[in-house]
Amino acid sequence: MPSALRRNLHNRFTAWALRGRPPEPVPVVLSQRRVYVLPSRAGLLYAVSLLVMLIGAINYNLSLGYGLVFLLAGLGVVTILHSFRNQAGLAITVGAALPVFAGDTARFPLILHNPDARPRHLLRLFLPGQPAMTVTVPPHGSARVLLPLPARERGWLAMPRVTIETVWPLGLIRAWSYAAPALACLVYPRPADAVPPAPTFDDLQGGRLPSDTGDEDFAGLKRHQPSDPPHHVAWKAVARQGPRAPLQTKQFAGTAAQALVLDWAALPHDMDVETRLAVLTRWVQDTEAAGLSWGLRLPGREISQAHGPDHAHNCLKSLALHEG
Repeated sequence: MPSALRRNLHNRFTAWALRGRPPEPVPVVLSQRRVYVLPSRAGLLYAVSLLVMLIGAINYNLSLGYGLVFLLAGLGVVTILHSFRNQAGLAITVGAALPVFAGDTARFPLILHNPDARPRHLLRLFLPGQPAMTVTVPPHGSARVLLPLPARERGWLAMPRVTIETVWPLGLIRAWSYAAPALACLVYPRPADAVPPAPTFDDLQGGRLPSDTGDEDFAGLKRHQPSDPPHHVAWKAVARQGPRAPLQTKQFAGTAAQALVLDWAALPHDMDVETRLAVLTRWVQDTEAAGLSWGLRLPGREISQAHGPDHAHNCLKSLALHEG
C-alpha cells in the first residue's frame, strides 16, 4: 500500500476514533467506545504458534495437546479483557503549559485520573513523531506526564492529538485510544545572538544594560547583581540582617530610567519582522535581568514601564503574538 494512501486512511480512522472534532473539552473520558484492541506482533506470533500446535495435536491425536492449546487460547482471550480494562474509564485533564522560546521543546502536562480501585499499569502516551512517556496510575489516584513537542515557530502552539496505548499484561494485545484535549503553549520569539544597542539608552552595549538607573532619588532596593557598583550596595541593610543575608543594591529614580523604552521603530528600517522580534526579545531579557524599569513600544501597542516576571511575560507575549 502506498505511503500516501496509508497515511490518508490512518488520518481518517483517527478522526473517526476521536468521536468528535478536536480540541475536546476536558475532562476527556476514555469510554469503552473509544478504546480499540488488536493483537501486537507478539500476539500474532502467539496465535500462529497455537495454530501449529493445534495442527500437530490433530495429526497425532494428542489429548494433552488439545488441552494445552485450549488453555493457552483461553489465556490469550483473558489477556484481551485485561488490556482493554487497563485503559477504559480513564479521565484526562490538563495542566498549564509553561511558555518556551522558539527552537526549544514545549512540554504539555496531562493528568490521568483513575476512578477504579485497580491500578492502571504501564500506559504509554506520545504525540505524533515524538518519544513515548510511560506512566502507571495508582488506584483512585492520578498521575502527571509531560509530553514533549518541538516549538519551531513563535505564537500559540496547540497540542496535537495524543495516543494512549498499553500492552499490559503479557504484551500480546495492544489497546489504544486517541484524545485531543484543549491545550496550547505560548512560544516566545527566539532571542537574537547579536543585537544592536538600544537607542533609548546611551550606555547599552551589545544588548547588555547597566544596573544603575540614575542617581537622583532613592527608589528602593533590588537583588544585587555582580555588575552593580560596590558603592550602591545597601551595606546598612546587610549589617542589620546579618552576614548570611543576600546582598541588595540601591535603586535610584533618574532620567535614564524614564527614557528606557524598547522601541520597534528605533530599529533599522531594512530589518525584517522576525529579526526585529528576535532583537526586542533579547533586549527584554537583558533589561529585565538588569533589574530596570522599562517599557515596550510596538506598532499599534505600547506597554508602560514596569519590571518583574509578569511584566516581562506580558511583553514577550506581545512579541510572540505580533502580526507583522
